[in-house]
Amino acid sequence: MEKVKLFLKGLIIGCASILPGISGGTMALTLGIYERLIKIAGNVFHNFKKNVLFLIPIGVGALVGIFLLSTFINVGLEKYPEITTLFFVGLMIGGIPSLLKKVKKKSFNFKNITISLIAFTTIIIFILTKEVSNEVSFVGMNITGYITLVFIGILASATLVIPGISGSLVLMLIGYYKPIVETISSLAKFNDIGKNLLILIPFAIGTVVGIVIISKIIGYLLKKYPTQTYYAIYGIIFASIIGVLIPLNVGVAVILLFVGMFITYQVGE
Repeated sequence: MEKVKLFLKGLIIGCASILPGISGGTMALTLGIYERLIKIAGNVFHNFKKNVLFLIPIGVGALVGIFLLSTFINVGLEKYPEITTLFFVGLMIGGIPSLLKKVKKKSFNFKNITISLIAFTTIIIFILTKEVSNEVSFVGMNITGYITLVFIGILASATLVIPGISGSLVLMLIGYYKPIVETISSLAKFNDIGKNLLILIPFAIGTVVGIVIISKIIGYLLKKYPTQTYYAIYGIIFASIIGVLIPLNVGVAVILLFVGMFITYQVGE
């Protein structure tokens, strides 16, 4: 049953990672596995067998979520944007009660609230001032293009690891989101396998490198300044929720928000 729960958590994280405005790191945090993932990513060879057994169901779930959603995301976001997005916002909100338990009540003071407000304001400014770049093309790629994909992977992984910052949104802003999603979707349908792998492999290499580097930094902050780090994360999460809701015309899809909250609460137990 534990493995099934880990698979479901991975599935949710994978789906969240590919939705613009939703952070995979936030979902991992609200589902209660963020800290352990950070520790493992920072030193995977410590308790290697135990770590691998923990990561496999999460990794499989995440891959299923990514490939599943990359196939249907255009339909979901174009035809039912409110329903699709609010469901995942509900998943984020549903995990907040367990997340708040990470810090002691007595830590609620001016210093920590200020940290949270600074983080909140920074993300809100980023969301409100964003401008989407023109989409890049993977047609006729040269060596420079493949090297660029490695660095794009590092950038995407950094935003994936940091809770509240959507890697998909960042990719969208720099024009790489739709081309990469279309490449994943094409690979999932077994079309142009060689061509698609040539694009996705350098991106994946950059992603892995970025996850290891950023995980070490986040791991250090959680170990050295746990309370302050979590207050910053709270600010980022609340800002990202507001940022996702701003462009939506909220209607009956609010029901899906509460469904998402319920699922996260149950799976995160």
